[in-house]
Amino acid sequence: MIYSLLRWIAGIALHWFYRDIRIVRADRIPGSGPLLIAVNHQNALVDSLIISWLMPQRITMTAKATLADNPFISLIFRMMHVVPLRRMSDEPRNSGELPFDRSRNKEAFREILSILDQNGTVLIFPEGKSHNATGLEPLKTGLARLALQARDETTLSGLRILPVGLVFEDKGSPGTVVGAYIGEPIDLDSWPDSDRANLTTEIANRLRAVSEEAGLPPERARYRMEENTLRERMISCAAWWGRLTHQLPIRIARNIAVKRSTSADEPAMLTIMFGIGLVLLTYAVHLTIIGAITHSLLIDGVYLGGLLSGAYWAAFQRHPREYPGR
Repeated sequence: MIYSLLRWIAGIALHWFYRDIRIVRADRIPGSGPLLIAVNHQNALVDSLIISWLMPQRITMTAKATLADNPFISLIFRMMHVVPLRRMSDEPRNSGELPFDRSRNKEAFREILSILDQNGTVLIFPEGKSHNATGLEPLKTGLARLALQARDETTLSGLRILPVGLVFEDKGSPGTVVGAYIGEPIDLDSWPDSDRANLTTEIANRLRAVSEEAGLPPERARYRMEENTLRERMISCAAWWGRLTHQLPIRIARNIAVKRSTSADEPAMLTIMFGIGLVLLTYAVHLTIIGAITHSLLIDGVYLGGLLSGAYWAAFQRHPREYPGR
């Protein structure tokens, strides 16, 4: 329930910043079975939100453990059951210390294997960090190690690795477009060997084909509204109401985000964070005023439903049927 609600909020929030998110080859997404999703990582937390929005199944996310130092992100991690992974570079080191603890992610790997054993889906960023480079950074071997361990050391079968490439028109600019390319899955049952390096190279090749080698997807045929139908007139009214009640807090959030951003991967993430906070504050003000006037919880509840409906249709009025799971 919490995951579905946060996913719904994430979809709306993403479309407050980006004009469109275009998915290519959605037919390659497996309908069942254990799945590891490998994604290039150029836009910090936003990358995770995009994948969770586009994929029809529930996703367990992984993220670098140091992100949890931010109280807001730590709260999101707990609510969405994010599995933290610690990189070697995250470990403080001084001269004379013991070597790196290579078992530092042992518990995290055990948790991921348990999720896969229940036919779950896990998102991993094999580059190991978010970056601003245009191409794919060298992949860490952790994803290959995990996949081969799941295949060779457990009774798990049917595991696949799905490469997904995210391509941004301009990740730091509002009103731009995002492309999400679904690559050819790797079937671990038919993968010929247990060499981590070979599997990592194959993942990199397939991920590169749907990221740095892929351009922005062309614009799709837009959803055309039948203005004369009652349903479409109601949608138009809801979208107008949504724009009226949400435009100011989102504009303020964007301005704050742009001023506070120090790199290209921060504006979208900060707009979403500040936007959700300001919108909730706006809701509280609206409901307080309506409650003071009407003294009715029922009317307050109906008004809140109108705000939420407006938020949704303001984001998706022109393409409500183009996204999986909607």
